[in-house]
Amino acid sequence: MWNARCFRDDVTLDLPVLKSGNCEELKLGVHAGALAIAALCGAYNAAAWLVRREPHLAVNTVLYAMLIAWEQKHISHHLEAIRHPSDAHSLASPDASPRTSLAA
Repeated sequence: MWNARCFRDDVTLDLPVLKSGNCEELKLGVHAGALAIAALCGAYNAAAWLVRREPHLAVNTVLYAMLIAWEQKHISHHLEAIRHPSDAHSLASPDASPRTSLAA
């Protein structure tokens, strides 16, 4: 079967962008774009629900609100990784040396 190759144990996908601490600005941009689209779709569904009162529009509004919260969480995670890159690196590799304080 052609798609069975995707599920073999010896197939790995080693892309730097998939590792924590790498390309954080790109990841932030992707999640910010998703947040903007979700906010726009949520606003449209909320406005449409106010006018038409169709139940699926209310459900969509709630789902988009949940997606907005989810994307905000991702954005804050990537902002933290950008602001404190050594913290993100130490979380990515447990054998990394601990930070030392310069204050004595």
